[in-house]
Amino acid sequence: MPASILLASGSEIRAELLRRAAVPFEVQKARVDEEAIQQALLAEGESPRDIADALAEAKAAKVGRKHPESFVIGCDQTCDIEGQLLGKPESPDAAREQIMLLAGRSHKLHSAAVIFHKGKPVWRKLSTVKLTMRIPSPEYLDDYITRNWPEIGWSCGAYQLEAEGARLMTRVEGDYFAVLGLPLLEILDYLALRGAIAS
Repeated sequence: MPASILLASGSEIRAELLRRAAVPFEVQKARVDEEAIQQALLAEGESPRDIADALAEAKAAKVGRKHPESFVIGCDQTCDIEGQLLGKPESPDAAREQIMLLAGRSHKLHSAAVIFHKGKPVWRKLSTVKLTMRIPSPEYLDDYITRNWPEIGWSCGAYQLEAEGARLMTRVEGDYFAVLGLPLLEILDYLALRGAIAS
């Protein structure tokens, strides 16, 4: 019997990607202090890319230690505008500020995924996607935030590319699944090679 697969994330879009790929899994949200980890790493001068990797591993490790026989998937994502790290906006006003900061410029999304099995990390993937945002009119921006709050508050950068956030972009360079926070094809390939899913 294959080992179970656990997703150490409360992200609905990550869970939906696995469901659509017919992967049998359960959600086991990791209880980690993301803010404390992030602040400590920033104080040490770590890059937004490395912070995403560290957070993904922390989540996988937290759940993986309790379920050593399972394949535990931990994920995280950071938004990087010229080295500045953007967190999740806490209010509609904060969402507006983030979009205005990104408007007319390119930024990077760093997506990390780590799989824990038998008490250790056995697989990881780091992906960087470059996105360019157009400059929305003030009227459209107000309407966009009204229509999409609070959902966009769950995403750094205040947009969801799989939803209306696509209208904010002029260019996306990289893996679409990485933008959604889960390198789906690579995870499926690894799980199939390990016999965790049928191939």
